[in-house]
Amino acid sequence: MEVQGYADGRFGPVRQCFAEILAAQPGTGAAFAAWCDDRLVVDLWGGHADLGRRRPWGADSLVQPYSVSKPFAAVCALRLVQAGRLDLDAPVQRYWPGFRAPATVRHVLSHQAGVVMLDRQVPTETFYDWDRLCSLLAAQPPAWEPGTAHGESALFYGHLVGELVRRVDGRGVGRFLAEEICGPNGLDFAFGLSRSQQARAVDLTGLDEAFRAGSAAGRPALYQLAIANPPGAQDGAVVNSAAWRAAEIPAVNGHGTAAAVAGFYRALAAGTLLSPGMLAEAVRAQCAGPDLVFGTGNAWGLGFGISDDGYGMGGLGGSYGGASTAGGYTVGFVTGSAGSHDRVDKLENTLRECLGLGPITAT
Repeated sequence: MEVQGYADGRFGPVRQCFAEILAAQPGTGAAFAAWCDDRLVVDLWGGHADLGRRRPWGADSLVQPYSVSKPFAAVCALRLVQAGRLDLDAPVQRYWPGFRAPATVRHVLSHQAGVVMLDRQVPTETFYDWDRLCSLLAAQPPAWEPGTAHGESALFYGHLVGELVRRVDGRGVGRFLAEEICGPNGLDFAFGLSRSQQARAVDLTGLDEAFRAGSAAGRPALYQLAIANPPGAQDGAVVNSAAWRAAEIPAVNGHGTAAAVAGFYRALAAGTLLSPGMLAEAVRAQCAGPDLVFGTGNAWGLGFGISDDGYGMGGLGGSYGGASTAGGYTVGFVTGSAGSHDRVDKLENTLRECLGLGPITAT
């Protein structure tokens, strides 16, 4: 299908790069957006939005970008920290009595709390019961002593952060995000889709056994424990269901447009969402080294992955959102076809070439 949207004249090569990526998408389509010089300079989309290939991808198509969702949840908590209602270095138990892991709020936000898996096997439907899952997480012993190591809480980060938000503010994280972050800033991104939003949702494709095996290859044993219980988070039949889309599973099931993802980082950089001081703390590396869940070296801020170039977050299947502090731009890429991050790396490097910047090496 033809590329839709626009790219400012100097970013014509980005449009061409996107067209090539879109042509190679085996399933549903993709979208890419970029802000630079306080302007939305690229906003492209195309392909089909549904498994039956009857519905075209539109400007308002909503995509689940997996862990790209996590910073949206983190910023909800960081707003409460900024307001003095949540203390980064207070124990979680101050706000969530009965939470077993001896972790601080900072540990939770920076993936150091160790609550990354459940010892007890539970069904997929547990994802749809917020209180039940939070009670299981509260009782779960950590996989390591909080603060001594780090590992991404792949499935549960949003519940850990979101329950802190709910207990302090009274609003669930989905409502808080809508009322305090996305609504006021015109960002089309949400946790827990309404019926009308579900009508705009893109079907995810390519989540087959081969993809799951490739994602798990070379990972530590903790990875499988952390991503498969409750089961279904990498199963197309589950994640394309109405029940999944309606639920709030903020670690992975935010839904939004590429423009919303890029706009979120633009709003962060502009000081609209967080104060400069709060943002500086959020994008400072709180820990670095081997991630005990994913097995790779990384550095975590307070909800963000940190690199030499800036900060952001990638998601399973190839989606990505982030800010280049060195380059002065923000990007969002969302895809309905599960694959690697090579696609967004090509797009970002093409954007950087248009800006006269050297390439990044990986996302």
